[in-house]
Amino acid sequence: MADLVDSVRSAVSDRADLPGMSLMEHLTELRKRLIHATVYLLIGFAVAYAFHERLYGFVQKPLDDLHIALNFTHPTDGLNLYLKTALLGGAILASPFILYQLWLFISPGMYANEKRYVVPFMAATIGLFLAGAWFGYHWVLPGAIKVLVLDFGKKFNPILTIEDYTQFFLAVILGLGICFELPILIFFLSLFGIVDAKFLLKHIRYAILVIFIISAIICPLPDPFSMILFASPMLVLYFLGVGVAYFVHPSRRKAKEANKAA
Repeated sequence: MADLVDSVRSAVSDRADLPGMSLMEHLTELRKRLIHATVYLLIGFAVAYAFHERLYGFVQKPLDDLHIALNFTHPTDGLNLYLKTALLGGAILASPFILYQLWLFISPGMYANEKRYVVPFMAATIGLFLAGAWFGYHWVLPGAIKVLVLDFGKKFNPILTIEDYTQFFLAVILGLGICFELPILIFFLSLFGIVDAKFLLKHIRYAILVIFIISAIICPLPDPFSMILFASPMLVLYFLGVGVAYFVHPSRRKAKEANKAA
């Protein structure tokens, strides 16, 4: 922990020469980026809602494949399902524009040579989220429904409501999509000099512990095998993050500059 605190202090002091902004300027910039991101989200939502029937078919397919029907207990449940799926679809459509607003907000704290990572950052962030969502949709979600409903609940009559299934669906898809962003988190921590590849490898046992704790929390199945299934891609992504940390850490950039000067 002391090493991490020292790294944070060092990263802050290294960037002291960058143009500063007052607290009010930061808040004004944050408000501007949030407004722009909200507008893009609303546009994406409007486009996605125009295809809400198809989105519903996408959400319903794991249940259709297992011949399980959805039920509703409140008159607005059907509308809520359409709205939630359209919101998720709209967020995915608008994600490049929203991520660009995030980049514009943090870019004043970056050097000019670091800003060239904007395209790889956006591509990797979207790609990793979609990979996590795909993994959850094609592997975790059908397997979880089959085990929980058809295996453990085979002696009972399943009554799945729209609200419960929607929450379960979003928890799996969004949970895995966010977990797959681990290399992006490591990318920024490394870019700002807070962690490096050596630090990540040195503390790998703690990383493994945290990954398995997160897997146990978000995994919808009770068996250890399923938890390992969740943790395995996260471990791979952690080692991918170690490679990212090696290439983008400021010390590597300084070493290149020193070699050129020599």
